[in-house]
Amino acid sequence: MKKILIIGTHEPIVKTIARLIEKSGQFIAETAFDIAEAIQACKKHELCLILIGAGINKADEQRLAQFLKAHYPSIPVTRHYGGGSGLLCAEIYQALDILPQT
Repeated sequence: MKKILIIGTHEPIVKTIARLIEKSGQFIAETAFDIAEAIQACKKHELCLILIGAGINKADEQRLAQFLKAHYPSIPVTRHYGGGSGLLCAEIYQALDILPQT
């Protein structure tokens, strides 16, 4: 099953997003609460997507982008802007360029 990394600084929200992702039955969610954890997760897991949530500043986002460009250029990165599970699924499917399963 494909793994998605969720990065955000608000732990309860990140964990809620992870539960919603896993509820679909299509993905496994990994979590990170800062960029250092995110980089370690990239090294440890084969990821299909990185989802950036609230609290990650532009400098850390750029640091992650530089790391990914150098080491994992094929992993797409997208922002999660909040909202219900429908929006979350749409963000994931669009980032992965796949059609939702019904």
